[in-house]
Amino acid sequence: MTAKPKRVCLGAFAGAHGVKGEAIVKTFTEAPENVASYGPVQTEDGARSFTLRFLRAGKPGFAIVAAPEIASREDAQSLKGVRVFVDRAALPAPAEDEFYLDDLVGLDAVDETGAPAGRVVAVHNFGAGDILELGDIPGLSGARMIPFTKEAAPALDLDAGRITVLRQAIEELSPAEDGADDA
Repeated sequence: MTAKPKRVCLGAFAGAHGVKGEAIVKTFTEAPENVASYGPVQTEDGARSFTLRFLRAGKPGFAIVAAPEIASREDAQSLKGVRVFVDRAALPAPAEDEFYLDDLVGLDAVDETGAPAGRVVAVHNFGAGDILELGDIPGLSGARMIPFTKEAAPALDLDAGRITVLRQAIEELSPAEDGADDA
């Protein structure tokens, strides 16, 4: 049995633009035009494929696109929230000392003493910078979100499949200290 090719999410439809079936896409790429640079994209379930044509940048982090597979404004609007993916092989290889954020998912986390500190289950960005979501943390229930900064995650070794995170960054948001009242 062969492994399914790894796919990378390039963006998500955010609604219709105009009356001709153009769409707004929230891009997860370095430059908005790159959402249409790597060939056809597919929905997460693979049911639909789109040959995106970049028209122009929208507000920061958004692109206006067209695709022959989007027939109307209503079709574009119905796609709102649908994420689009490409095979990882379609992306250019990162330069030396660079990586894709997706490469972090699945890494084992260790603290500054080398003790197991869980694993990276996702990387998020809600607008204020990249955030690592750690799960399977020994001795703690639930997941923890820590900033992906040199201060909180000082070392990364992709070849070894490991990222070092400071124990203090993990424990700062423990359930007992998250601002909830015990009263």
